[in-house]
Amino acid sequence: MRTKAAVASTIGTTIEWYDFFLYGTAAALVFPHVFFPDSSPLAGTLLSFSTQFVGFAARPIGAAIFGQVGDRIGRKAALIATLSLMGTATALMGVLPGYATIGVWAPILLTLLRIVQGIGVGGEWGGSVLMSMEWGTRKRHGFMASLPQLGVPIGLLLSTLAIRLVTNVTGAAAFDAWGWRIPFLISVVLVGIGFYVRLAVLETPAFARVRQQKAVVKQPVLEVIRTQPRAILTSALVRMAEQAPFYLFITFVLAYGTEELGLQRNQLLDDVLVAAAIGFISVPFFGYLSDVIGRRRVYGIGIVAMAVFAFPYYGLLNTRDSGLVLLAIVLSLLVHDIMYGPQAALISETFGTGVRYSGAGLGYQLASVVAGGPAPLIAAAILAGTGASTWISLYIIGCAVVSFIALLLMPQPHASVADAAPAEEEMAH
Repeated sequence: MRTKAAVASTIGTTIEWYDFFLYGTAAALVFPHVFFPDSSPLAGTLLSFSTQFVGFAARPIGAAIFGQVGDRIGRKAALIATLSLMGTATALMGVLPGYATIGVWAPILLTLLRIVQGIGVGGEWGGSVLMSMEWGTRKRHGFMASLPQLGVPIGLLLSTLAIRLVTNVTGAAAFDAWGWRIPFLISVVLVGIGFYVRLAVLETPAFARVRQQKAVVKQPVLEVIRTQPRAILTSALVRMAEQAPFYLFITFVLAYGTEELGLQRNQLLDDVLVAAAIGFISVPFFGYLSDVIGRRRVYGIGIVAMAVFAFPYYGLLNTRDSGLVLLAIVLSLLVHDIMYGPQAALISETFGTGVRYSGAGLGYQLASVVAGGPAPLIAAAILAGTGASTWISLYIIGCAVVSFIALLLMPQPHASVADAAPAEEEMAH
């Protein structure tokens, strides 16, 4: 059952992130002229990234809604619901008429669907991580919780690959006109696979024990906000060094590379594919390493590495040399993975079992509002104002400073993590 839970969690997050990244890539390459055709290229990009941001803003709402479901009814029920939301929203995007057909309603409906997407992915993360982590033993929490995180590189790989393949088949002009819809519609098939796998998984031992002991918290969201506000806040801020740069590395880099540096779209997409593939190894490796030498130590190394890499990253991109651009993109995601591997266990272990879905989800997704969502917008605005990448690098360093302080202030793992270990060990075997 441990293996089934890990597979179900990873497949689910893969689908969720396929949908989410697909939107981010389309926002950089296609949506400016499909939904905002009357704007200048830069203004269209800013407006497109603005619709992307509302999805991030909706994620804490999803974390609160499905945290309530996950901590009261169960992890499994919440995960089925989040998958439904994401799949429906993404499929509808694939058939949504553009500005030329329905005018201003096009960007309005796009924004509404993006909000639904954000609510779905906001509720997804906590459940997927807990489904995998709570079926694992205490000594393997870092590794088990890193497996759903693999949904990010796999989802990034699949979404980028889908866009790359469809572009090759249709040609760039046809892709921009109608071909971009095909990858969105493909998500319907992936959701069907996700449902099949998730329905076969039992509830986690940790939550089953809470229910058996009649210790289910009636209002878990309010309870965790009241009792562990510092844990929620530091969980959000500790992600600044991971979350903000990540969306610069996978979405803003497409706009920056094509518009500012004059690089080929397909070259950049291929580079992202290579970097995402390396994540198959790096994410679980750093999760495993956190079980061996400690989560805070691994995470702290990642924060420092991100700050050190901020200027070399843009320095390599700005050479316009294909080999050095590839090196920049690969190293950027590798540095990101040092934090992303142990992150799920680091955050989840801070909260007690009865409020863990709510607390971990809220902390994790609040970072989407203060870090991930605004990052491409901030970078685009900096570039428009200065015409250079210097201040974008300084922005990344600033995020790293905030994260390091948050890591130092983060509470130690909750007592229930250690207390639950013997029972988890017994049920997992």
